[in-house]
Amino acid sequence: MLVLSADEVASLLDLDSLADALQSAMADLSAGRASVPPRVAALVPERDAMLAAMPAYLPGAGALAAKLVSVFPRNQDRPTHHALICCFDPATGLPVAVIDGTYLTAARTAAGSAVATRLLAHPGASRVAVIGTGVQAGAHARALARLPGVRTVLIAGRDAAKARALAGELSAAGIPAQAASGAEDAVRSADVVCAVTHAAAPVLRREWLRPGTHVNSVGYNTSGDGEVDPAVIGAALVVVESRAAALAPPPAGAVELLRAIEQQVIRASQVVEVGEVAAGTARGRTSDTQLTLYKSVGVAAQDAVAAALVLAAAAERGTGTHVTM
Repeated sequence: MLVLSADEVASLLDLDSLADALQSAMADLSAGRASVPPRVAALVPERDAMLAAMPAYLPGAGALAAKLVSVFPRNQDRPTHHALICCFDPATGLPVAVIDGTYLTAARTAAGSAVATRLLAHPGASRVAVIGTGVQAGAHARALARLPGVRTVLIAGRDAAKARALAGELSAAGIPAQAASGAEDAVRSADVVCAVTHAAAPVLRREWLRPGTHVNSVGYNTSGDGEVDPAVIGAALVVVESRAAALAPPPAGAVELLRAIEQQVIRASQVVEVGEVAAGTARGRTSDTQLTLYKSVGVAAQDAVAAALVLAAAAERGTGTHVTM
């Protein structure tokens, strides 16, 4: 069995190939060509945390895998997410690899937002605002800076020092990032907004958004109202990875969408899947002034297809450690 560390996974995963593979995987999921049950989780209520299991099979990608991921939002001195991915031979069911999933989870989540942005943002979008300063903030800045036309990435968070530090780190890596004075200022000047927090109350308000803004929201919260103002949801075309996942009860679903449906802000039938937009079976943006919202909860299809890319690159380069179980 092959074992790959976080550093090895990071060196093997090509981010441009990942975005293209995710777009195909989302189309397969929407078309019913993948088996991806909603995630299940053991809750750790005293830490507002959980340990989730996420299996998936994608015949088109030759991917059969399951991820175990812990989400501990109170972590301060270490990442809030930790993960392992177990990969299996889809022809025999034989376990073939265990790979670190922490970097992969961050990368595939950000790549999913990049896919949604290139499908839904208005032509000419050049200014991105990222609300948050954690791992996903950095991953989103890197992923969206790769999109054609993006010229500026603004970083905003509750802690101005952390926003400045992340902007400096990104700038040193060649990404056109700068710290904003606050979330409102960043959002008001942006064409694309990425909300990447664990906030239990909205960090993004409808009145801040310019006409035509595209919003990516990947923050996860089960007990509060989530990071997006219900008025944003009511005004936007709402797009998800999977209706079955996003509209399911926690720990699978998006609390913002569940609250919005309960409050009759939107109807479940209005929610569109990103794979449907990618395949042309559902309409995406219809005008330059339309608001669009991609609400991500993360689905195992993304992990499985990303893991398949990593394993293919590892085989090509001879990377990793082989162990006997």
